[in-house]
Amino acid sequence: MLRELIEFIAKALVDNPEEVSVSEVEGEVTSVIELRVAKSDLGKVIGKEGRTARAMRTILTASSTKIRKRAVLEIIE
Repeated sequence: MLRELIEFIAKALVDNPEEVSVSEVEGEVTSVIELRVAKSDLGKVIGKEGRTARAMRTILTASSTKIRKRAVLEIIE
């Protein structure tokens, strides 16, 4: 569920939605969501001063709290 949420948001932001790749590494309590986008779209996902990335992390935290898990978003170049 969390992976699909991040994928949906990222595809809406970038110019090359076919190059968006999201993987999830699940632990007992924490899930790590890894987001990969095209190099040219990296700035769009991060945003000015990291505002877009921070907003995505806030949404992810709120969603993961509902299902009583902890999730961390990593944007990978």
